Amino acid sequence: MNIEVLLTEAEIADEFAEAMEARDLPEKFFYWSPGSVRAWKDLSANGNESLRQTWDALGLKAGDLTKSFGSRVPVISFGAGEGLKDRIMLKALQAAGREVKYFPVDASQTLLETACAGAEDDDCEVLGLKADISSPMHLLLAADVSEAPRLFLMVGNTLGGFDPLDQIKHIAGCMHKGDVLILDARMHDDENREATEKQKRFVFAPLATTGICSDDGEIKFFENRDDRREGMNLWTRRFQAGRDLTLSAGGREIHVERGERIVLNFRYRFTREAFRWILTQHGGLKVMGEIPSADGKFVTAICTL
Repeated sequence: MNIEVLLTEAEIADEFAEAMEARDLPEKFFYWSPGSVRAWKDLSANGNESLRQTWDALGLKAGDLTKSFGSRVPVISFGAGEGLKDRIMLKALQAAGREVKYFPVDASQTLLETACAGAEDDDCEVLGLKADISSPMHLLLAADVSEAPRLFLMVGNTLGGFDPLDQIKHIAGCMHKGDVLILDARMHDDENREATEKQKRFVFAPLATTGICSDDGEIKFFENRDDRREGMNLWTRRFQAGRDLTLSAGGREIHVERGERIVLNFRYRFTREAFRWILTQHGGLKVMGEIPSADGKFVTAICTL
């Protein structure tokens, strides 16, 4: 198994301690520890079936989508996770007679190893990249592992885990003429937003590594609108300490007073109009096609420069 490391475990441990001191935990820490990975796998075990069907349908078009690539198709997946939906595309490209090399990119060592092992089981050449996709430099370095044209993937509303206006600019900045980007986004709807127990366990998992217990405070979920553009809706989470706490992170002792709040990761949901605006008007991309999932919860876009 080949994995190139741009973000070391020592670096991410230091960053985690600094984030705890700042009372603000970004996305990458929710997939880092073994407890977080277990909570994520439990949460995603019953993933959205209609989104999988969308990627199955994309797989049937894999040959046509990469017709201009020739026989060689480099596949770079930003925020690959376990790579389950990536593998649908990899298998389809192989079935179309293409020479495929897969580059999963993720900050989680455990999930990255899973993505690499799965692709290797499918007889695909793989180079994993352990990197932080919130870093523009890491994105550029990851994109440069192969020459254009390249097929970029962002699966499972990965865009919604970051500031979408910044992130799409960084992604577009990695692309060259001939590249194709396929990404999906979760659509905003009026369904019940009450968090499930699995969601609560997933959000709590990074805190548990510091010694915080469930009775040390309360996690609250909030939905807000991003006023920068109509149709961008933000689901935020935060932990509020119910007592004075002494935590341990990265070898540092961190004191949290009763009533203090720790901001946790967030997730965007979009209207279809806002998603298209982000890609085209803001990101400067051309949308060559859009595929809504059967239940309307996701839209998958096929983009070029």
